[in-house]
Amino acid sequence: MIAAANRPLVIEKARIVDPSRGLDAVGTIVIEDGRIIASGPDALNQGRPEGADVIDGTGLAALPGLVDARVFIGEPGGEHRETIASASDAAAAGGVTSILTMPDTNPVVDDVAIAEFVMRAARDTACVNVFPAAALTKGLLGKEMTEIGLLAAAGVKAFTEGRKTLSDPALIRRIMTYARDFDAVVMHETHDAALAGRGVMNEGLFASWLGLPGIPAEAEIIPLERDLRLAALTRCRYHAAKISLGESASVVAAAKRKGLAVTAGVSVNHLSLNENDIGEYRTYLRLSPPLRREEDRQAMVAALADGTIDIIVSSHDPQDTDDKRRPFAEAESGAIGLETLLPAALRLYHVGDLPLLRIVETMTAAPAKLLGLDRGTLQPGAPADIALVDLDRPFVFTKDEIRSRSKNSAFENARFAGQVLRTLVAGRTVFLADD
Repeated sequence: MIAAANRPLVIEKARIVDPSRGLDAVGTIVIEDGRIIASGPDALNQGRPEGADVIDGTGLAALPGLVDARVFIGEPGGEHRETIASASDAAAAGGVTSILTMPDTNPVVDDVAIAEFVMRAARDTACVNVFPAAALTKGLLGKEMTEIGLLAAAGVKAFTEGRKTLSDPALIRRIMTYARDFDAVVMHETHDAALAGRGVMNEGLFASWLGLPGIPAEAEIIPLERDLRLAALTRCRYHAAKISLGESASVVAAAKRKGLAVTAGVSVNHLSLNENDIGEYRTYLRLSPPLRREEDRQAMVAALADGTIDIIVSSHDPQDTDDKRRPFAEAESGAIGLETLLPAALRLYHVGDLPLLRIVETMTAAPAKLLGLDRGTLQPGAPADIALVDLDRPFVFTKDEIRSRSKNSAFENARFAGQVLRTLVAGRTVFLADD
């Protein structure tokens, strides 16, 4: 359980990267009672509060704690895959201080009582901030709308079907209309299961070489276009949870040019990997949506750069080893990602594809704004949720270091540059890397 720090804390001479203020400069951060009271170059010579602890941030980047807007957990009902506590430990190790958990649990988070259970469990066991999303339909059955108003009043920040995609446009329109009235965001994964059929990877030449059934691009694009038309009709706040295709980015960009309240996310997997990484049937890379062509990966990076895509998510999805160590076509889809979200995204910075401020923005200020959270910033007055990172420190992400209860990482044994050394939530250290 997180408690506010008792003593003031000063982080001196760190490179402060705060996209909420467009700030990237060496400075000092002063923390009292779990909140930031000063942050920036002007605090360098401000002095220290009496009795303050001091961290030397020389050579380190101080980032706002990351906000991950797509995290699957097991609790309640699937604690063998992931608990709230184990997910929060993994998040802290990755510099993630706030997570939006998906409603795909047992029971489903589809009423106030279950949402409040998750909130209570998080307060008791989690070391990071946990915000539960609620289902769009009862039981995730795609038939009856949940009580959006009551759930929003209880503190639910977003509504989603998690891994599922609604197929009834009349139901989607009704949900969007109610969500608009409560200023709630509808987060939807666009995947037409009927069109995807038995497909297990991106449809194309590589799938043919591997002898695996493919998923056509249209399985993502058609439901996305439908949703955007309904969002225009209802004027609701709509978020495309994960897009993976250049054409999907074009569709979202067109909706934004029309002035719709539309945002989009992308999994860090689809920014760092492509279908060729599947190699000889690497089941840990069976994902949804599937890994696409290199051209689509590059299109995702470009869409992130120009603002078409708003946020990066880990899409953390723990699965049993037994469910992944199967023939590719039989393996469950999904990969854990809380611990690799930041270093995988930093690959784009190190190769010069995106500036650091933009990368950090998509994992801090942008998702915080989307969800209406007072997080993702280092502004004075904000909660002191901070990640201290050595941007150039190389490391190998091995299975032995995984803190998640499940081990199905798409980046097992990957080489990264950019390691989280310390994570603070409300001014309290919740993760400290080994020397």
